[in-house]
Amino acid sequence: MVDHCVVDVGGIRLAYQVSGEPGSRPLVLLHALGETAATWDGVARAFARSRRVYALDLRGHGRSDWPGDYSLELMKADVVRFLDALGLGPVDLIGHSMGGVVAYLLAEDHPERVKRLVLEDVPVPRPREPTVPARPDGELAFDWQMVPNVRAQIDHPDPGWLERLGRITAETLVLAGGPHSHVPQDGIAELARRVPGGSVRTIPVGHLIHEAAPEAFQEAVAAFLPAVSDRQR
Repeated sequence: MVDHCVVDVGGIRLAYQVSGEPGSRPLVLLHALGETAATWDGVARAFARSRRVYALDLRGHGRSDWPGDYSLELMKADVVRFLDALGLGPVDLIGHSMGGVVAYLLAEDHPERVKRLVLEDVPVPRPREPTVPARPDGELAFDWQMVPNVRAQIDHPDPGWLERLGRITAETLVLAGGPHSHVPQDGIAELARRVPGGSVRTIPVGHLIHEAAPEAFQEAVAAFLPAVSDRQR
C-alpha cells in the first residue's frame, strides 16, 4: 500500500509517497528534473518489502509547492527539513540525475544523515556547454520557471561541489547508463573516484536506468544496500 502525504518543511509543502512497514529502515528516493515521485513506482514496491520507502516530489514538482524560488541548495535544505520533520535518522538515499546532485550535496554537507548513497547517472560537477531547452507544449507536472535556474547550476556548478565530494562518508554506488546516456560517462566514473568508498557499475540502457531496466536496477541496489534483519527494522 502506498500512502500519499504532505509535510510542511519551513514554509514549503513537500508531497511524498510512502510505502513499506512503519519502523523499517528508511530509504529516500529523489527524482530527476521534470519528474515526480511517481517515476519510482516501478521499483519502490520491491524496496518496500524490507524498507520504509519515501519518494519525494522536490519543490517545483508534482504536488509539492511551486514557490518560484529554486536552486539545488534549496532543494537540499528541503530534504534535510523533511528528514527532521519525520524524525528520520540516518537514511539510505537514492538520487537520479538532478535528484542525485541534491543527494550528493546533502551527503557532502550532512554526512551523518546518510548511511548508503546511490547516484543514478549523475553528472560530475564540472562546467559544461550550456543549452537552452524549449518549453514542452501543454500542461506540465513541474514549474517551468525552475528549469533555467537548475540548468544554470548544473552547467556552471559551484567549484566547491567537486571539492567537497571527498567529505562524503557514506558507502556510495554510482550507476552509469552507458553509451546511450546523454551524460558523459567519463564524468560519472570521475564522480565515483572522488567519493571515498565510491564504486561504479554500468547498466547500459541509457539515462533512465530505473525505468528502462527496473529488474537490473533493483538487483544492483539490493546487492549494494545492507541486508535488513528484523532487529534493524
